[in-house]
Amino acid sequence: MNTLTQDELKGVLQYDPETGVLRWRVSPAGNVPQGSIAGCATGDGYWRVSILGHRYKAHRLIWLLVAGHWPESEIDHINGNATDNRYTNLREAIRAENVRNTRMYRNNTSGFKGVGKKGKTWQAYIRFNGIRQHLGIFDTPEAASAAYEAKAAELFGEFRRNRPPGT
Repeated sequence: MNTLTQDELKGVLQYDPETGVLRWRVSPAGNVPQGSIAGCATGDGYWRVSILGHRYKAHRLIWLLVAGHWPESEIDHINGNATDNRYTNLREAIRAENVRNTRMYRNNTSGFKGVGKKGKTWQAYIRFNGIRQHLGIFDTPEAASAAYEAKAAELFGEFRRNRPPGT
């Protein structure tokens, strides 16, 4: 599937490690000038680049350029920003690790990840390896969030997103 080599990629793209931006080393088409930014953002928030009729996620191309090989599994954006393709913001991750570094769901009503209303109190919970664990009932959402954050640090390690309260 990934037959593109590092040398072939280096022949057509240049990478700026400070910005994470890929630029065309050679013009890929008559209407795309050499030196222009390669690819475009898509609806899912990732940057994609087309090379010889194949579409690639930019972060996977950057992994090939810098690490010298295709990633064996998924690539996780450490800061959660899918368009921040600086190599220092990328790491290989299995699916379960990548999911642990997700943002709070849009339908969250408490304002805290892993916290929900239970009557007049707040419940903290976390999902790990497909199992939802109850972490306790608390008087405030902040206290429930602290319980979630402590357990996330224990279970998720480096794949726990460092987030300010309420995000």
